[in-house]
Amino acid sequence: MTADSRLAPRGYDHAAVHYRSDAELLAVAVPFLEAGLTAGEPTFVSLEPDRAELVRRALAPAADARYLATDDLYARPAVAIKSYREMMAGLVADGAAGIRIFGEIPRAAIDTSWDGWARYEATVNHAYDEFPLRSMCAYDTRTTPRHVLEDVARTHPFVATPGGGHRSNAGYVDPPAFLAGPRPMTPYPIQHTAPLVELTDPQPSAARRAVLEVNRTGLPAAEIDDLVLAVSEIVDNSVRHGRPPIAMRVWADTDHLVVTVHDTGEGPSDPFAGLLPADRHIGGRGLWIAHQICSEVALHRDETGFTARLTAGNPWLHRTADRAAELSSGS
Repeated sequence: MTADSRLAPRGYDHAAVHYRSDAELLAVAVPFLEAGLTAGEPTFVSLEPDRAELVRRALAPAADARYLATDDLYARPAVAIKSYREMMAGLVADGAAGIRIFGEIPRAAIDTSWDGWARYEATVNHAYDEFPLRSMCAYDTRTTPRHVLEDVARTHPFVATPGGGHRSNAGYVDPPAFLAGPRPMTPYPIQHTAPLVELTDPQPSAARRAVLEVNRTGLPAAEIDDLVLAVSEIVDNSVRHGRPPIAMRVWADTDHLVVTVHDTGEGPSDPFAGLLPADRHIGGRGLWIAHQICSEVALHRDETGFTARLTAGNPWLHRTADRAAELSSGS
């Protein structure tokens, strides 16, 4: 059974694509995109530039597929969800009965902030279900780490195969169950050093001052202001809804500023907290704000309580540069 002969039981048909060569990628992407174009559906390609051009050349010259820039769209998981939802709402308002997207999460995001994107892949099953959407998420099995592929298997209800194949995924886990499970929070290199600030049970005002006082980055003032606002919101959440003691730690160098806020409570009850707009009666506004404005937000639960890590700048800057050099050298 192909993706073209049926709709998923829900509004959103979310399929994973595993490929090991350009030919395998095109064998899935081209039939999927051509079917959408033939049906008159708004049809999008959201791939990094080299693969987007590969797909463009494989489609007919007159094909009216629309190409989205991954750097802008995938800046942050919560921003990507908001942008896609706004785009699809506009398409439906204009009369679209179906929408297709063939995309990928940029490799740099997979390398440096996969935990947030794993939460994204789970959350969109709920966040996009109100739209008549079929999407395929491509993962290159030659370069994608095993732990990422394991999460992909748990967050995609369907698997797409060459020539239009489309099957249910037995390993799929319902989003609330996936999001409720413990997620790793890999320490940044700077977190292996002593923090510049350690506060116990701070109030939001003290938290704001602490971040500003240790800022030694060359980041734009607006980016630091955004982090200060996010830290204030998260500390306020911990004071109001968490369980003391609250521990706040701050690290900084010339490239980035990192803040962790830990309390001994269980964290937010909403599994989608931070990635979807908060219900003001339930709470979660602070996490929503933080996800919109911080370079990265990571959430972690363990036997000691709940931790939120907020970042300005790129804490993996040197790793990203090393990875780019490795790829350019062909190693």
